[in-house]
Amino acid sequence: MMKLYGLKNCDSCRKAMKSLPHAEFVDVRADGVPADQLAAAYSALGDALLNTRSTTWRNLDEADRNLPALELLAKEPTVMKRPLIVHGDTFHVGWSAKTQADLGL
Repeated sequence: MMKLYGLKNCDSCRKAMKSLPHAEFVDVRADGVPADQLAAAYSALGDALLNTRSTTWRNLDEADRNLPALELLAKEPTVMKRPLIVHGDTFHVGWSAKTQADLGL
């Protein structure tokens, strides 16, 4: 089972869903990311999971930016780099050529 965490209006997420029609899509704004899934993804990907170039990040105050990453991602799931693709025990973030190659596309 493959899950794709993202936003329904995100271009990268839409491209990923088009290429991965069998993946289950989860809208992080509406449904969030389960805490255990988020912790495992952060353990595997580290700070690459945070999108520090996003509008959401730029609009955060200094106190929020200094929160521990998992706490910030739980509070503001849209600061996560998208899409987060979970395939078994493997995590991919973003929709780059490397991600596509890693997924066999």
